[in-house]
Amino acid sequence: MKECVWAMYFSPTGGTKKAALYLAEGLGKEIKEVDLSDPDFKGAEFEKDDLVIVAAPAFGGRIPALMAERLKRTAGKGAAAVTAAVYGNRAYEDVLVELNDALEEQGFEPFASAAVLAEHSMVREVAAGRPDEKDHEELSGFGAQILKKLEAEEITRPQVPGNRPYKEWKKMPAVPVNGSGCTGCGLCAGLCPSGAISKENPSVTDPERCILCLRCIAVCPSGAKKLPEPVQEMLNQKLLPLKGIRKENELFL
Repeated sequence: MKECVWAMYFSPTGGTKKAALYLAEGLGKEIKEVDLSDPDFKGAEFEKDDLVIVAAPAFGGRIPALMAERLKRTAGKGAAAVTAAVYGNRAYEDVLVELNDALEEQGFEPFASAAVLAEHSMVREVAAGRPDEKDHEELSGFGAQILKKLEAEEITRPQVPGNRPYKEWKKMPAVPVNGSGCTGCGLCAGLCPSGAISKENPSVTDPERCILCLRCIAVCPSGAKKLPEPVQEMLNQKLLPLKGIRKENELFL
């Protein structure tokens, strides 16, 4: 096991961070974190001897465009990378291909990848509570297989599902709205990764800047932030049929 491992993630609602840290536990004694969804993220630089887990949530089968932009502010300098696509029971499609490509461009060497289940951010009943304790044990166990490849100096890119060109993705034409319980505390505005929420008036969200990551809903202390009812109902109809399915995590070496 490595003395130290880095966990770098884009995790607006917490599921991707949880998955990244569970993977990291099986790889290093100490875990250092880099949060790409932090609105104040400036950049990150690594060294050749570093081992970096990079976890991305699946946004319609792609990595979030804001994450892709922020990865361009990182420098791998030959660091070995383990990539993770974190998804809510539907599909992760081109996430691993795109993430591995993006990291190679920044000087990382992706040599292992995983697809990991997490509670769906838009319909929380789907994959509810995941990654759970069973996932925790399994993801930590992936570490032994990953380290075996690393120690054998097999820094070869894994074969992962996905396509090039990547799937075309368009954000739904909607933004979270404030209910009557909003206290105007401004927490959502301060934590919005894209700075889409007005700090002067948190009930105002810029639809051009909003990436529909739902962090504002996740952090609202009064539960006032929600998706518009017609949008939530459409998502429920589409995704709730997946509620009773338990998909398995995957490891690609």
